[in-house]
Amino acid sequence: MKAAIRRSYGSPHVIKVEEIQKPTLKDNEVLIRIFATTVNRTDCANLTGKPFIMHLMLGLTKPRKIVLGTDFAGVVVATGKDIDSFQVNQRVFGFTDMGLESQAEFMALKPKDNLIVIPEQIDFAQAVASLEGAHYAHSFILKSGIHSGQKVLINGATGAIGSALLQFARTFDVKITATCSTENIELMRSLGADQVVDYTKEDFTRGSRKYDIVFDTVGKSTFGKCKPILKKNGTYISSELGPYSQNIFYSIFTPLIGGKKVKFPIPYPLTFTLPYIKSKMEKGVFKPLIDREYPLKEIAKAYEYVLSGKKIGNVIINVANERVL
Repeated sequence: MKAAIRRSYGSPHVIKVEEIQKPTLKDNEVLIRIFATTVNRTDCANLTGKPFIMHLMLGLTKPRKIVLGTDFAGVVVATGKDIDSFQVNQRVFGFTDMGLESQAEFMALKPKDNLIVIPEQIDFAQAVASLEGAHYAHSFILKSGIHSGQKVLINGATGAIGSALLQFARTFDVKITATCSTENIELMRSLGADQVVDYTKEDFTRGSRKYDIVFDTVGKSTFGKCKPILKKNGTYISSELGPYSQNIFYSIFTPLIGGKKVKFPIPYPLTFTLPYIKSKMEKGVFKPLIDREYPLKEIAKAYEYVLSGKKIGNVIINVANERVL
């Protein structure tokens, strides 16, 4: 089978699409034919080994898993004798941030909280685009304590996390301000933003509006810069550690002091997030954004594009030669 391989940390140039042996199925595993996967922020961290903490989790000097990929949508083609929760021909999707080796034509997986059945009306591209960013977005929601009547700002609302967060926040009857570039203003309004700040023309941290919550889904601001626009007991949440990893310390000490505070969105277990995402898709209140699609053979180009910071929503890798429901 074909798979996206990297044997060392580095830039997209270290990725090669190679022929490797198809996985051997164990009794407690399912064999999945992969139809689609994404290249996301987590994949890029797994590729580059940055921040350095990734080395501690994936392999100190080189990655233990050489096949890339953290998410997938596909079809079960075989099951081990101990499997009774999934059947052959079921359409499934899943995600694990430490890596599933899913950027390949086939994948063997021990099913647990990382595997779920795709809703009937959802195709493979939509299914896989609903995973990584939405998983972190739901963790933001759970951590924030968001509730009806609040005013929230989402910085980086066009990304995979931000666009999912915007749609999830919309269900809480809150007033949402989203930041984006000029060409995406109407897109943000179509997803439910009440106000849009064009970051190419205006610094949202210098505005006069006050917010109960500032969600920084791209980690390009700081608590210090956002304090002036937070209400008295407002909350700042970022997807990143901060320039000096200060968000971890702020999240410990600012709640003790009182007033404006930082919360750090440690991801919730997939048992919380995947059923939530599936439910929102089934109800039609969440539709993931898809920027562009690449074939597996051009996956290095996909990584280059994602690392450029220009993507909107999700970048899809079509692994199978056909697109079917």
